[in-house]
Amino acid sequence: KSDSDTYSCDIGDAQSRAKLVVQEMPVLFKQELRNEEAKEGKQVKLTCELSKPDTPVKWMKGDTVLYASEKYEFKQRGTVAELIIRDVKSVDA
Repeated sequence: KSDSDTYSCDIGDAQSRAKLVVQEMPVLFKQELRNEEAKEGKQVKLTCELSKPDTPVKWMKGDTVLYASEKYEFKQRGTVAELIIRDVKSVDA
């Protein structure tokens, strides 16, 4: 997208111009989240893979946005996003 601009070819006495508009491709899931089961007190890792690297990800539980804490850890490397839930309890289901 940052390559969108007006470009020109200059030969001294004349110039030719063209406008380039780059349309961003939508971000899609290459690998969606999978259902998990865990025993209380254990740690769970939820992973998804996106079609575009370093896309901002928002993790949610139901309608509640999750924030990094002792309970929740977020990791993102390239196209892979992970949510680690520590010390799972029945209310985490």
